This record gives sequence, structure tokens and C-alpha cells, in this order.
Amino acid sequence: MLEATTALHWRSGFVGIKQWSAKASFVKLGRHLKSKQVKGYSMNIKDDMVVQFNYTLRDEKGEVIETNEGREPIAYLHGHDNMMPGVENAINGKAVGEKFTVTLPCTETYGQRIEGEAAQQRVSVKHLLGASVWKPGMTAVVHTDHGQRQVTIVKVGKFMATVDVNHPLAGRDLTFDIEVVGARDATDEEIAHGHAHGVGGHHH
Repeated sequence: MLEATTALHWRSGFVGIKQWSAKASFVKLGRHLKSKQVKGYSMNIKDDMVVQFNYTLRDEKGEVIETNEGREPIAYLHGHDNMMPGVENAINGKAVGEKFTVTLPCTETYGQRIEGEAAQQRVSVKHLLGASVWKPGMTAVVHTDHGQRQVTIVKVGKFMATVDVNHPLAGRDLTFDIEVVGARDATDEEIAHGHAHGVGGHHH
């Protein structure tokens, strides 16, 4: 889910991956872009590069929460707030082809849990994405000024619903198995816009 589903592909879960808070969205997810890495050249990750990686996300017991195994790599613009802070920091300086495991505190992924009424907001049912009929406990996706984010249904009426704005994985220490599979220098336009362009990327 680093992309957007749950965790990383933070519109499936990981792209992106930025820290969740009441005012921030689930990460701005990265996008899959064709790598222009030259064969035989090991490129180390630094700011202003478009990075591709594969991941498996595990909980505190080592159980797999999500993975992009068998799918396209996650891609994002490094150093531009497109990825969870902890994941981006872990990838920084790594070489293409490296595989590693890192365990991150909640403050570097989906944030600490917000408790009480501060965690609840009322939204129109028509703005809930992911199902046609809603029940308490279900996870929905909503659009915010900061992009898409996941919320949990607390109670629902005919027109309005009360949701918990905490990401489902907020407050948990998480382990990421990561493989850096590609990297290229970002274009001047990508750097100016603050995100990756191209196949599967941001379109204007």
C-alpha cells in the first residue's frame, strides 16, 4: 500500500509515502517510470532523482501486510516530499540493485494515532470512495487538499458519515523489505513541479 491501497503505493498504500496526520494525506504516492539507468553503472540515490523500488510491508509480528510483488515498481521523485520520511531516508544513498530491511517507528511512516474527538470528522457520504454501502469499521478513501487518504467509518447516516482520520496503520512500528530497482536523474520540469512525470506518472 505504498501506493494507494493501504500503505505505500501510497494510493494503493506506499507513494507514495508521506507521514499521515489530521492535516496531511496518506503519502503522495510514487509512480512507475521507465528507468534510464546505464547498464553496468551503479547509481546511488540522491535528491532530484526518480527512484523505482519494490517492497514488502510487515507488521510487528513479521506478518505481511502488503507487497507489490508481481506488479510494477513504486516510483517517486526523491527529496521532494513524495514518499514517507522513513522510507525515503532509508533509500537515500543506496545503490540501484541493493536489497535491505528497515524497521521504522510510526512517526516516520503513518504518524502517531490521534485520540478522541480530534480524530473524528463528518463528511458527506457521496465523498466516500470504495463501496456503495457503508458500515462502521469499513475503510474508505476520501479526497483532501493534500491528496487521497484512507479513513475508517465510525458511524453512517443517510447523507453524512463520521470517520476516523487516523490511517489504519497509524501508531504502529512497521518493517519494510525494500529492493531499489531503478533510478534516473529527474528532468528540469519534474523538479520544478515537484513530482515525477512520464508513463504512469503525473499528467497535467
